[in-house]
Parts: sequence; C-alpha cells; structure tokens
Amino acid sequence: MSNFGDILMFDICTVFGKLFIAAVLGGFIGWEREKRGRPAGLRTHLLLCVGVALMMLVSEHIFVHYQGYKSDSVLRIDPARIAAQVVTGVGFLGAGTIMRFRASVRGLTTAASLWVVSGIGLAVGSGFILPAVFTTIIAIITLIFLPKVEGEMEKDKYMTIKMLISGQEHFLDNIKNILEKNSVKLQNYKFEKDVQKKEIVYDMNVKFKDEKMLVLATDDMIKTIKDIKRLGLE
Repeated sequence: MSNFGDILMFDICTVFGKLFIAAVLGGFIGWEREKRGRPAGLRTHLLLCVGVALMMLVSEHIFVHYQGYKSDSVLRIDPARIAAQVVTGVGFLGAGTIMRFRASVRGLTTAASLWVVSGIGLAVGSGFILPAVFTTIIAIITLIFLPKVEGEMEKDKYMTIKMLISGQEHFLDNIKNILEKNSVKLQNYKFEKDVQKKEIVYDMNVKFKDEKMLVLATDDMIKTIKDIKRLGLE
C-alpha cells in the first residue's frame, strides 16, 4: 500500500514550501487591495493564489503518477490542461468584482490583480519561483505607486448633461457656444420632443479636463437660457 510520500510523488517540504510562498505572494497583493477597500481583498487573493498553486501541483502529480504509460496507450496526460482551465475560470471570478457606477466602471484593477495572482500561483506551483516573486514585486509597485503618477496626469473626463427645456425652440447652437467658451467639448447628443407638454429633453455627452469649467458652463447655460426647467449631471 502506498504511503503518504508515495501518493504525493514529491518532497513534502517542497510541496508545503510552494503553498506557503503562494500564500505570501498572493497575500501581499491582497493586502494592498484590502487597504484600498476593494471588493476582493486579502483573503480572496491569498486563497486564490494558494488554490491555483495547489491545482498546479495536482496537475504535476497526475502527470508524474501516470507517466509510466507508453506512447501507444489510450491514456493521454497533459499537465497544462488544469492550468488552462484556471486561466479561464479566474475570468469569471474577476468579472464579479467589476461594477458599473454611473458613468464609470470600478473593479477593473482588482479583476486584473486576481488574474495576475492566478498566474503567480501557477508559477509557484510549477516551481517557477523567481519569476513569481518578480511578478509580485511588479504588481505591488503598480498598485501602490502608479496611482500617484496617474493622479498627476491631466486626463480627459466625461459626463452626461441632462437638460429639460420648456417650449419647442431648439437651443443647440447656444449650448455649443457656451460649452466651447468654457473649454468643454460636446461629444454627441440626443433630444426628445414632447409635443403635448411642449418640452424638449437633451442628453449631451461632454468631454472636459477641469470640473470647474463644467460647473461654469452649466451655470452659464442657466443664466443664458431662461427656459431651462431642470439640469443635471451624470
């Protein structure tokens, strides 16, 4: 009867060491996500990395266990098959962290970190330790320091102006002039006319760099176009 060491086909210390390294590396990235209050934090990243490392170890164990079969056998063993399924499966886990919040999307970075952690787990499980450590360092630097760099970058911002105007007269030219005067660019728009109520509803997608300029533009619209009944931003 096979003993415990024979069943594993590997050195016990090596197996436990790989799982511990996976827990540490996944925990580093999870700690950063937890600190920022993201939906997938320390426990999620740590468990994912350890679980994926275990799957890779299982895959190698199956390959070693059945490698005695000859090439003419009907049994084919592929150690990369489980790893391929992990890459696909983590995509569903990452999708659960992505949420749409008004005009923006949140959770993309956390989804990407989960995907990276799964790769780290696979690398550790297969004994590719140094690249796994280096990838963890890159991920930590990206998550901690790059947001500060991004904060200093001047980026385009987007928002939707919703406006209800009484009457049937179009004020599109006036609106365009006001936006351009305040350095706000009109991307696209749509409008709906209510003939019975004699109202026009505008939905205008705009691009800008400074929120102050958008506020000034909306204030200017309210002062210039007296028929505005309601104006909001989304």
